[in-house]
Amino acid sequence: MTGIRWVKSSYSGSNGGQCIEWAPAQVAATGTVPVRDSKNPQGPALAFGTTAWTAFVAGVKAGDFNA
Repeated sequence: MTGIRWVKSSYSGSNGGQCIEWAPAQVAATGTVPVRDSKNPQGPALAFGTTAWTAFVAGVKAGDFNA
């Protein structure tokens, strides 16, 4: 995924913690949501379909993944 403009999550703080980046322009262009670890920008990126990503975000907000 070269030439993509990555954006840090608005929920990421400035403390250097666990952050993700995503590429909103790719969502509009391809219908997939690219996501990567902001601490390792040269590492792998994952691409999710919008339906799967929306379901994941809803699950996080609902607390479905709390330990």
